[in-house]
Amino acid sequence: MQNNYSYQGALEASERINWRVEDIIGGEKRLDFSKSFMPESLAQVGKLGFLSAEEKRVLNQIRGHEYLTMFGLVEEFILPYVVDHARPKLSGDDYRVRALLQFAGEEAKHIHLFKTFRRDFEAGFGSQCEFIGPAEDVKKFVLSHSPLGVGIAILHIEWITLRHYIEGVKDNQDLDPQFKSLLKHHWLEESQHTKLDTLIVEELASKASAKEIDQAFEEYGRIGAFIDEGIKRQAEFDTEAFIDATKRKLSKSERQAMTEAVTRGMRWTYLGTGMTHPNFLATVEKIKPEAKSQIQSMAPAFC
Repeated sequence: MQNNYSYQGALEASERINWRVEDIIGGEKRLDFSKSFMPESLAQVGKLGFLSAEEKRVLNQIRGHEYLTMFGLVEEFILPYVVDHARPKLSGDDYRVRALLQFAGEEAKHIHLFKTFRRDFEAGFGSQCEFIGPAEDVKKFVLSHSPLGVGIAILHIEWITLRHYIEGVKDNQDLDPQFKSLLKHHWLEESQHTKLDTLIVEELASKASAKEIDQAFEEYGRIGAFIDEGIKRQAEFDTEAFIDATKRKLSKSERQAMTEAVTRGMRWTYLGTGMTHPNFLATVEKIKPEAKSQIQSMAPAFC
C-alpha cells in the first residue's frame, strides 16, 4: 500500500492543531470521578460479576490512570529517538527538520501532559496507584536496539493511539468529558506522528540490508515481549490499587480473575490493537512481506 505522507504535510497539520497543556487540564478542568475513564473495549472489567457497578467504575479509573501513565512512559523513549534521528540532518530539507523537531516538541509536551494528569488523578482519586518502571530503565532497554527495530515498535505505538480514540472513545458518551479531552488532544497530534514515523521507518528500511531488516523485526518482537512482561507486573499493581482504593477483600479466585481480566485488557490495549492495525501491517508488508504473516499469526494471543 502506498501512502501520500510528507514532512511538509505533517508539519502544516501539526501547526494547525497546536494546543497547550494549560488549555486542557488544571484549574476548573478537573476529572469527574463519578464517571468511567476508559471504554469497556479497552478496560475489559465489565464481566467481573463479583464487582458492583461502583467497584467496576473504580477499576476502570485505575485502568485509565495506567493507560495515560503507560503512554507517558513510552513517550520517554520516543522523544530521544526522534531527536537522535533528526540530529544528523539538521542542515537538510527544511520541512523534514522542522517536522521532526515539532514531533519531538509534541512528545515532550505529552510527557508534561501525562505528568499533570497523574497529579490531578492522585489528588482526586484519594489513593496511590503504583506503576512499572523506572522510565530510565525502560528507555535504556528499548533504545539499546537498532533504529529500525525501535522505529517499528514506535510505529505500532503511534497507531494504537489513533485506534483507541476513534474506535472506543470519540463517540462514547459515557466517559468523563475531561478524560476524553485528554485523549482527543493526544490523538490529534499522534495522528501526525503516525505519518512521520512511517516516513522514518521507510527511510531506514530502504537503506537496510535483508539481514538488518530481519534483525529489526526480531527486535520488535523482543520489545513486545518486554512490554508483555511489564503488563503482567502492572496487572498486579492495578489489582493492588483496587484493593487499596475500595478496601474490598478479594478471595483468591476473585483476585486471580481480576488480575487475569486486567492482563487481557492490557494485552489487547497495548499489543493486540497494534499487531492487527491495518496501517501498521501495511508498512510491515512493504518492508518484509513475511513479517506481516508472522505478526498476524502471533496476534491472537493478545486479542
